[in-house]
Amino acid sequence: MTLARRTFLKLAAGGVALPALPHVAKAQAWPSRPVRIIVATPAGGSPDIQARLLGQWLFEKLGQPFIVENRPGGGTNIGTESVVRSLPDGYTLLVVTAINTWNASLYQKLNFNFIQDIAPVATLNRQTFTMVVPPSFPANTVPEFIAFAKNSPGKINMASSGNATAGHVAGELFKMMAGVDMLHIPFKGTPAAQAAMFAGDAQVMFDPIPSSIELIKAGRLRVLATTSAKRVDALPDTPAMNEILPGYEASGWQGIGVPRATPPEIVERLSKEINTALSDPGMQQRILGLGATVFISSPAEFAKLIESDTEKWAKVVKFAKLSAD
Repeated sequence: MTLARRTFLKLAAGGVALPALPHVAKAQAWPSRPVRIIVATPAGGSPDIQARLLGQWLFEKLGQPFIVENRPGGGTNIGTESVVRSLPDGYTLLVVTAINTWNASLYQKLNFNFIQDIAPVATLNRQTFTMVVPPSFPANTVPEFIAFAKNSPGKINMASSGNATAGHVAGELFKMMAGVDMLHIPFKGTPAAQAAMFAGDAQVMFDPIPSSIELIKAGRLRVLATTSAKRVDALPDTPAMNEILPGYEASGWQGIGVPRATPPEIVERLSKEINTALSDPGMQQRILGLGATVFISSPAEFAKLIESDTEKWAKVVKFAKLSAD
């Protein structure tokens, strides 16, 4: 049905169509100048690469540059706040990550409320983690690991690439749901954490699939489970943690958000364009190359994900007594 026919039917039905026309025109005119994509993490990481892939696609389809700006710092809060304070006109976008959902509880003195101040537009990708142990560890399954942990309190060190990173909070969720005690040891990056595993200084790690899969194939690490709700194609014989601990799911994900008062017509247009990009086989292959899978959603579905993850991670932050302040 064409726009003209829809407008006619609204008028014929006595609906208030005319006041909506300026909004429709605004959405059709957008973008009329360059758009900024704020990435709240350093250049070269997955969010940055994803933003540049998407920005190039949108430039080719919409005819305006989508310029990536990296504003790292404060656990992504500096870049996030810069978007919250931007004009809600569709010309400033934020690469939202799962980090935003646990930061809401991790930081007690934020100058913004993420759920209230950022409007979800669309998800982009999802990344799964592995639960890995050294080959010498005396457990071949998650139930065996849990039994060992409960019978040997204080003997398991959990490595991570840093405090409050995705791997850390995935491990804390496991501790909470499995009822086990493990000492968290944060390292400066994934390679250092993996080295601790090889040296026997750590006994378990929740590591992203891209950084662990070759080590698993080489026999340097043993995988017990993935942190996804379902098994993943990259490790089809490895159980998902949800099979063992029903309700467990921990993954990194990325999406696009805008300042809350951005016109809904622009949000809908942008969401449609992003989902079209994600449906392109070439884009899907590039995302797979990042060690992630395509994750398509509507603004409403993305909002539900943010709300549910914020609630879930708040419980984990409280359980583990985590704080960044």
